[in-house]
Amino acid sequence: MSEPDGWAERRRIAEQARGERAWSLWGPYLSERQWGTVREDYSPDGNAWRSLTHEEARFRAYRWGEDGIAGLTDDHGLMCLSLALWNGRDRILKERLFGLTNEEGNHGEDVKEVYHYLDAVPSHAYLKYLYRYPQAPFPYEALLAENRRRGRDAPEYEIEETGAFDGLRFFDITVEYAKADAHDIHVVVTAVNRGPEPAALHLVPQLWFRNTWSWREGGEAWRPRLTARPDGSIACEHPRLGSYRLTYDGAPALLFCENETNPRRPGALGPFKDGLNAAIVEGDSDAVAAEGGTKLGLHYALALPAGGRAVVRLRLSAGGTPRPVDAGGTAVARRLAEADAFYDTLQDGIADPDERRIYRQAAAGLIWTKQLYRYDVGLWLRGDPLQPPPPSERRKGRNTAWAHMAAADVLSMPDTWEYPWFAAWDLAFHCIPFALLDPDFAKAQLLLLTREWYMHPNGQLPAYEWEFGDANPPVHAWAVLRVFEIDRDRRGGRGDLAFLEGVFHKLLINFTWWVNRKDATGRNVFQGGFLGLDNVGVFDRSRPPPGFGLVHQADGTAWMAMYALTMMRIALELAVHNDVYESTASKFFEHFLLIAEAMTDMGGEGFGLWDEEDEFYYDQVDLPDGRMIPLRVRSMVGLVPLFAVEVIEPAMLQRLPDFARRLHWVLQNRPHLARLVSRWTEGGVGDRKLLSLLRGQRMKALLRRMLDEAEFLSPYGVRSLSKAHQARPYTLDALGASFTVRYDPADSTSTMFGGNSNWRGPVWLPMNYLIIDSLRRFHAYYGDDFRVEHPTGSGQLLSLAAIAEALEDRLIALFAKDGSGRRPALGDVPRPPDGDDEALLFHEFFDGDTGRGLGASHQTGWTALVLNLLHHRARRCQTEG
Repeated sequence: MSEPDGWAERRRIAEQARGERAWSLWGPYLSERQWGTVREDYSPDGNAWRSLTHEEARFRAYRWGEDGIAGLTDDHGLMCLSLALWNGRDRILKERLFGLTNEEGNHGEDVKEVYHYLDAVPSHAYLKYLYRYPQAPFPYEALLAENRRRGRDAPEYEIEETGAFDGLRFFDITVEYAKADAHDIHVVVTAVNRGPEPAALHLVPQLWFRNTWSWREGGEAWRPRLTARPDGSIACEHPRLGSYRLTYDGAPALLFCENETNPRRPGALGPFKDGLNAAIVEGDSDAVAAEGGTKLGLHYALALPAGGRAVVRLRLSAGGTPRPVDAGGTAVARRLAEADAFYDTLQDGIADPDERRIYRQAAAGLIWTKQLYRYDVGLWLRGDPLQPPPPSERRKGRNTAWAHMAAADVLSMPDTWEYPWFAAWDLAFHCIPFALLDPDFAKAQLLLLTREWYMHPNGQLPAYEWEFGDANPPVHAWAVLRVFEIDRDRRGGRGDLAFLEGVFHKLLINFTWWVNRKDATGRNVFQGGFLGLDNVGVFDRSRPPPGFGLVHQADGTAWMAMYALTMMRIALELAVHNDVYESTASKFFEHFLLIAEAMTDMGGEGFGLWDEEDEFYYDQVDLPDGRMIPLRVRSMVGLVPLFAVEVIEPAMLQRLPDFARRLHWVLQNRPHLARLVSRWTEGGVGDRKLLSLLRGQRMKALLRRMLDEAEFLSPYGVRSLSKAHQARPYTLDALGASFTVRYDPADSTSTMFGGNSNWRGPVWLPMNYLIIDSLRRFHAYYGDDFRVEHPTGSGQLLSLAAIAEALEDRLIALFAKDGSGRRPALGDVPRPPDGDDEALLFHEFFDGDTGRGLGASHQTGWTALVLNLLHHRARRCQTEG
């Protein structure tokens, strides 16, 4: 008896989690940009964008990874499969996506292609990708020249504006992967000529081995091999991966070369990595071999009539026996039906077809941005035995304090082109939507970052590839707790205590690192630098200008208050099953109170981070004359204190009497602390207890600004900077210098952090999600009787839960069609038709006025939090009937 389609994908996820079948061995882990990354940078000045360029990527072998279009690889990146294309007019074979470097773009790095992640399931048993390829020469030079010409005040120049797609003269290339088994993969490539005339297309599926033999002594003995067999298949032999066979339909030309650097020297013996380009584009048949190598291109030369299509089928399977391709399409159809059924179960309660499309494509993007991340920092610093030694500057340069870090794992990355690298606080947010799709993967990701080959021996979690030693907001504990709660709900109330306890012990070390390293004065007021909020300050908080002292950060201190409360909450969850954690919970409760006290009165000096006149939280900066002045920028920095909130159920206190006694002792014997954290002696709804940095009146004052449409509240969520700074920029004049911050609703006009990111106005999903999460927790205590004006000045009073729902609706509206059929996030750039299934994008951030998507265009990682918003709204609608 066969299982229902809805359970097939769930079974595969469970088999993977139990270690029974390696469904995740093969996945969409191949990056779309390996060039221009820190890993591949062996330059003396640390300029990764110049060290290995897009132009050089054709002929230089990568050291740490690979890239390609619509690619698939194993979880060690040993064998890779992707798509190459040529329209007969481009100067190069299209093997990887093109974009501008941080120096070339008028708003930093920016991919200049049209592609979409259309579908995916967590086991990768079904994946679907769309790439749009112009029939005219790809406008490399035009994109580069126009973006260089434009200043920061102008928008980015996109490929749709170049005329490359005019008259519908382009190909839509769809790639589908369907696993017959964990080691058996069907590949279907469909090319459609959307144009009005016949057009030639060279379709070149590529299979190759990552170069693992050119770096160390004895590597040649482990060289893998691709060999054409008499039976019409390709034998794939790798000493670690084992034997595979590639079968294919049709009669493509088999072009082999070696995945090795072409030294571009006279007399150099090939074939080299760029052999396919030389053979197909330049007509150099000597650049390839006919029988075998470490890189293969299957060259299909197609002539497609107007509106015509061609389908190419392949199959990659383990073992020494070739298997037939899926000529009838039954394998793909079966996996697609199972994917439909899987998402039907997840989307229960979401009736709107458009919202279901948003949900599914956001999930697809999240899954497609799983990437293999290889980076042995110690080896990167020392250099490889068979290669020239790194420049001496490296010993004092980037990541020198992180020689212990040796990553070789599949990670959820921010974006496969613009941010194809490790980023810790991004990943923490990614795990929240992953908990809906595949909670075991979400838990494994959060555990991974606390492992000894990531976490520094001093307890710091690595920040991101460009500087592991930077401090990102400490949201890891929050993500752990939320993933635990989502997973517990899915498991019928049975929480994964082993996961929670395992991460908790590592986070104890990390919390101690924050206390010891980021509280410079020992007063429970924290620093941390930019803390992920690029460009938000009046100056770079990581590197204050000469003469300025410490920056006492409202967000850094509030993040630590949130961290302490979250650790307390985790300890309480564990204490229900093991009373040894009660004293640990008490410790974090007391630490939270000390931070709350410091935010109100820093070191007994009579003032804190709350500004009574403006009724807002501001950073304070030390001056040489002993003064401490506020930096009155009304930004997301001042809203972070909302996040430090926890509600304790009376049943929890009854089950944990030792914690309850300690808690009451502190509150009775230190009343000055008790007064800081709401009315502890007055129970809320259901006699719940509230711990928060904000008492009722202070919270209302903060919300008054946040919900003001002339300040933070936009039609599509909460802005990261008050719009009031558009007409009235904030200027700091001190120590003979002047610094100004003004509201920028869209791309950054500041050069801080390279000018490629912007917290000076746009809407960011992760911070909005935290606001909504916090409002719901406040509502759990206050109930419906506590009401706030929304929007400010409207006269409409809403409960905090209703305000959270209104913000939720505004964020979802970014992606949904409005009354005119327009999706705000897609902006006004003309887009060619996408057919019946409109392809969506999930950007890094969104214009604070119009909702237009900005930054990385495929950063589905934290923008995939829209999944959780849709999920919660569906549950709310079901509850309300």
